[in-house]
Amino acid sequence: MPDHFFKINGIRLHLVHHPGEGPAIILLHGLTANAHAFDGLIAAGLCPAFNVYSVDLRGRGESDQPEDDYSMAAHAKDITGILDALRIDKAIIGGHSFGGLLSLFIAANYPERVEKLILMDAAARMHSNTKEMLTPALGRLGQVFSSFDNYIEKVKAAPYLQFWDQEMLSYYQADVNNLDGSSVTPVPQLAHMLLAVNGALAEPWTDYIHQIDKPAILINGPGIYTMNAALLPQENAMETVAMMKNCMYAKVPGNHQTMLYGEGALEIVKEIKFFLNIHS
Repeated sequence: MPDHFFKINGIRLHLVHHPGEGPAIILLHGLTANAHAFDGLIAAGLCPAFNVYSVDLRGRGESDQPEDDYSMAAHAKDITGILDALRIDKAIIGGHSFGGLLSLFIAANYPERVEKLILMDAAARMHSNTKEMLTPALGRLGQVFSSFDNYIEKVKAAPYLQFWDQEMLSYYQADVNNLDGSSVTPVPQLAHMLLAVNGALAEPWTDYIHQIDKPAILINGPGIYTMNAALLPQENAMETVAMMKNCMYAKVPGNHQTMLYGEGALEIVKEIKFFLNIHS
C-alpha cells in the first residue's frame, strides 16, 4: 500500500496506491473523509481486481491545507494534475458523496479525462436537510479528544454508525493529528469544509449531469443516516440516474457511511465488477 506525494497547483497532495491487475480507478472520498475511507472496499476485493488510487483531497488526510479555495474547480484541477503525474490520460473515476459530486464535475468540465464514472451516494439532489444531517460528522471538527481511544468511543456513538467494522480503524487513524503524545484532533478544518460544502451546493449540478454521456453507475445506500432519513433517498438517486444519458442504478445495504463496509462493501465491489465487466 505505497503512499505517493505530488506537488500540484502549489500544494502537496497525498494518495494511497493499492496495486492490482485490472484497470486503474481513481477514488475520491467524502467531504471530511480521507483516502482510507475506501479501505473497506479494498478488503472486500476491489483490489487486486483493479489498480486503485485513493486520493486525500486538499485539506484532508496527509494533503496540504491551503487557507482558501476549496471550490469544485480547485479540487478538479488537483485531480487532473494527479492524472498527469500518474501519466493517466483517461481514467475510471469513482467517488463517494462529495467525491462523487467532484467526479461529476470533472466529467462535465474535463470529459476527455474520464472513461467511466462510479458514483457512490452522490446525486444532483441529496436530502433537503443535508446540511443539518451532516451536523454530527462536522461536529467533531475542531474538537480535542484526550486520547485516540476516547475519540473512537465518540465515533462509535455517532447516530449513523450502526455497526463497527475493523476496516474503519485505518480511516479514523488517518482522520486525526496527534497533539501532545496522547490527545488528538481531527485533521480537516471546519472553515475549509464549510467552504467546500457551500461551494458544492452552489454548483449547477442538473446542468452538469445533463451534459455527461460517460458510462456511469450510481450506487445508493438508502439506509437511515440521521434525522430518521437517508442522506440520499432512493427517489433522489433515481432522479439523477434518469437525467444521465448512460447510467445504471444499484442499491446496496447500509446508509451513507456504513455502505462502504461489511455487506455493503461486498455488494459495492460486486456492482463495480459487473459495471466494468470483470467477473470473479
